[in-house]
Amino acid sequence: MTILEWIGVVAIVYLAICLVAYYTQEFFLFHPEKLDKDFKYQFAYPHYEFFLDTEDGHLINGLHFQLPKSKGVVFYFKGNTRSIKGWGKYARDFLSKGFDFFVIDYRGFGKSTGRRSERNIELDTQIAYDYLKNYYAESEIVLYGRSIGSGFAASLAASNHPNKLILDSPYYSMYHLAKIFLPFLPIASILNYHILTYQHIQNVKCPIFIIHGTSDKLIPYRHALKLSQLNFRSHLIRIKGGGHNNLPEYSAYHHHIYEILNDSFEEPSFFEEIF
Repeated sequence: MTILEWIGVVAIVYLAICLVAYYTQEFFLFHPEKLDKDFKYQFAYPHYEFFLDTEDGHLINGLHFQLPKSKGVVFYFKGNTRSIKGWGKYARDFLSKGFDFFVIDYRGFGKSTGRRSERNIELDTQIAYDYLKNYYAESEIVLYGRSIGSGFAASLAASNHPNKLILDSPYYSMYHLAKIFLPFLPIASILNYHILTYQHIQNVKCPIFIIHGTSDKLIPYRHALKLSQLNFRSHLIRIKGGGHNNLPEYSAYHHHIYEILNDSFEEPSFFEEIF
């Protein structure tokens, strides 16, 4: 083969890889668990199930855990796996600290319906937030974004006036995260979910608390460090040795969450190193 023929073959293979990446990205980004519409949630804590109508005629399913007398509510943006059947267990981490717990399934997860997209998820979370305001003043609402949910939580916080924003294992943007795993592809052109957390966080007007494990192999700690430098309202909390899925196993995590929710947060006494 001539050099030009080799170049042609390489170009075709590269284009094929780009096409495969484009059409399979939903598979890698989201791992939904679907539930039958008559599935009954079972938890040890008082809760009720609700459905919200979307702007395009679909349904968003969620759970609302309530205490007899709460200090407010945590609107929890879950990660990219399972359904709220599994994520509902995290209600205990906030109920035990005096706060109600509110969580929804993204489109295609659990009992939620409709075509999933970055814009649709943003619209749906705003609908859920407006619904929540029927029960709480914004000064009583804390937004908590976990992993992929951190970008959506930051976006919602930038457009509203919650009491606090907590980002758990966040990413600088989905583009920056994808470039780590696919550095040789034109990610900006392929990616359907850019989720620009770094832009949203700059427009947030409430206190921001960023929690990240220093040994996170999926979303490196440096993403949290960079995000914390974009808004003077930000507080960075590192969980030494923490990974991506095990922060609630650390007593330091619960200690800081309690302080944040109860307005007694004290800045950790350490200096961040460059790495």
